[in-house]
Formats: sequence, C-alpha cells, structure tokens
Amino acid sequence: MIFAHITDTHVNKPGQTPLFGIDAGARLRAIFGQLGELGEKPAFVLVTGDLVHDGDADDYRHLRTLLQEEGSKLGVPVHVGLGNHDSRPLFREGYLGEEASEEPYWYSVQEQGLRVVMLCTQVPGSHDGELDDTQLAWLRRELREPAPLGTVIGLHHPVVETPSETMDSHLLKRPERLLEAIEGSDVIGLLSGHIHFHSAGLFGGIPSFAASGAAFGIDPTARRSMRFIDSSAYNLVLVKSGRMICHPAMLPGDQTLLFEYTAEEMHA
Repeated sequence: MIFAHITDTHVNKPGQTPLFGIDAGARLRAIFGQLGELGEKPAFVLVTGDLVHDGDADDYRHLRTLLQEEGSKLGVPVHVGLGNHDSRPLFREGYLGEEASEEPYWYSVQEQGLRVVMLCTQVPGSHDGELDDTQLAWLRRELREPAPLGTVIGLHHPVVETPSETMDSHLLKRPERLLEAIEGSDVIGLLSGHIHFHSAGLFGGIPSFAASGAAFGIDPTARRSMRFIDSSAYNLVLVKSGRMICHPAMLPGDQTLLFEYTAEEMHA
C-alpha cells in the first residue's frame, strides 16, 4: 500500500495577505496534482496539522472545499489532524460543521487493513506539543486488537531528535509516555510535521518520519536562527511486509530564503 503524508499546509481563504507572499492553497493543489501523476494512486492522504495559519472558521471552510475537490479528483479519502497553528473551536465549526468547542480532536480509521490513528498533540495557547492521560488511555485501548496491516500514528509534533538544535525544542514533550503506550503493539511507524524539514529516526525501534511543509520549508542546518525556505514537499509512504518505508518528495522550486528569525527575535 502507498499513501501520501502532507503536513503544515498553512492555508487561508482567498483575499487574505498570504504568509511570506506564498499561495499555500495553490501549493497544496500542486501536491495533489503530482500525486495524480504517480504510476500508482495513493490509497489515501494524511495531513498532520497546521491546516490553516491562525485562521478563522471561513479559512477552515475554504480548506475543506479544497481538500474535498482535490481528494475527489484523485479518488481517495483525506484524513486531517490539528497542529499548533490550528484552533479547535474554529476547526470544529468551519471544517467539521459542528458546534465550536475546545474538545481535542483524535480518532482512528482503517484503510484497506491499515489502521491510521491521528493524535492531537496541541497544547492550547502554546506552540508546544504533549499528550494527556485521557488520550493515552484511549490509545492503549485502541491498540489492544491488532489491525491486519498494522497501525500508523499521525501527530503534529515529532518524537525524535533532529539535526537542528533550534527545532529540537519543538519536539513532543514527555515522549516516553507515548512510547509506553505503543510498546508491544502493532504500530509500524509514526508520521509528523511541525519542523518543516524532512527528518527520520527510530522511536523505541519504530520508524518515525517528519515531512517538510507543504507551504514552506525551514533550514535544518541553521544554528542560531529560523530560516524559512521557499519550498514545498510531502512524503510518500509505503507499507510492505509489516514495515513502513518513507520516500520524501519535493515540488519544483528555487529553495530561496523567504525570511529569517534570529534567536533574539524568537525569544522576544
């Protein structure tokens, strides 16, 4: 099975001043266009948060329409989760069409025998990521029965160290709690975003892959700053023989510097 992992789409509705002058919606559509040209169609698309950029309910309505259109053209379902730039109430109102609330958004679905668990690592009012006791208890219950092809977990905040000292402060807090919850289960891999560059590692022996952002990238080699890069990327994920294998994919682009925050500016 092949599926697509997209993250950090940062879409806003038309008419707003675009982030860094980027049309994030057009970039997201371009990724779907590239997926449609693959020799094998992905089974589904997973989007791991920062769906809109600090937007309102109309931004979520616009994103829902965009994903419905592109998912329909590709002929596959699209599953989404929340990131630190997302609002739970506005997402529930605009994207899900529900009553606005601060309830966290997590769930489990099965796609052709593969269980996909989307966790909610949001900490309201913060860019940090963490999992609470209620969600971890639910996860343990969910994993009691194995799925035919195993389980893949999606979450916004990565769980393993990266090449970037700056971005390592943005990893999931207390990741050992998650590891305890999935040890001995059928979890074959974890997929995340947030850091805006491709990164891979092992989490208790389980492959963990972060994808670069669909809207823009971040330079992983910067030591005392955050350097935002003009790029757009995603992951192609292969599930084969009980393993999860990840292939980073990039859209054509010039990889130029868009903006840079110094360490002092970030602290302020």
